[in-house]
Amino acid sequence: MTVPAIPQSVIEENVHIALQEDIGSGDITAALIPANLVSLATVISREACVFCGLDWFEETYRQLDDDILIDWCVDDGEHIDAGQIICTLSGNASNLLSGERTALNFLQTLSATATVSADYAAQINGSNTIILDTRKTLPGLRLAQKYAVACGGCQNHRLGLYDAFLIKENHIHACGGIQAAVKQARFYNPEMAVEIEVENLTELDVALDAGVDRILLDNFDLETLKQAVARCTGKTRTEVSGNVTLESLSQLAATGVDYISTGALTKNIRAIDLSMRFDG
Repeated sequence: MTVPAIPQSVIEENVHIALQEDIGSGDITAALIPANLVSLATVISREACVFCGLDWFEETYRQLDDDILIDWCVDDGEHIDAGQIICTLSGNASNLLSGERTALNFLQTLSATATVSADYAAQINGSNTIILDTRKTLPGLRLAQKYAVACGGCQNHRLGLYDAFLIKENHIHACGGIQAAVKQARFYNPEMAVEIEVENLTELDVALDAGVDRILLDNFDLETLKQAVARCTGKTRTEVSGNVTLESLSQLAATGVDYISTGALTKNIRAIDLSMRFDG
């Protein structure tokens, strides 16, 4: 599976905002430390996880002090154990401490996203179904979290409101129906993929007649979902969403649906417990 490349400019902006939020006009506590003191530090994980966020960690220290050296023991997408060393750092003690929280915040958040994604991917291993993320991401960190999702073994849905149509209930109502909404989409952006959300089999048939590229089956029970997938086979791709849980994945995949999308990969995460220890 291909992991999306994140533009360096995005990483730089993410880090710049985070450092400004944390350090502001200056780290007054780190200023107590002798200016020329050099220290060594080790980052470890206190729990098993899928590691992610290396570039954001490195960029944090690059913006603070390009002379800080980082020696990595793991790479993005790798499974690591509790107590495992992630990296070691050496450099100016004040700058190491000033960047500690920001650098670890990126690691704990992106590793959490990658870990949840890996858990979800494992549940349907061997099936032809693909698990997708959604737009339910942390504000300002969408590309970072979508990168972490891919590191964990799932795939990305559309990036935003600009790169694919997803015509949902309120859009359909405002446009005057499914056929009208699809016609408008094809007219204004004929090169864009068109996906439409349906809530029952009647709407499904209308969407099929409209010739959409993908149909989102929202909150279908398993029996109706099986019928819906059968009707779409050979005609269009299918995606299921709504009330998706880790426990329900295998049953959903068994219906033959092409995609399962869930916001849980990015919005229900619990930060990974990481620690930076100073050795001197």
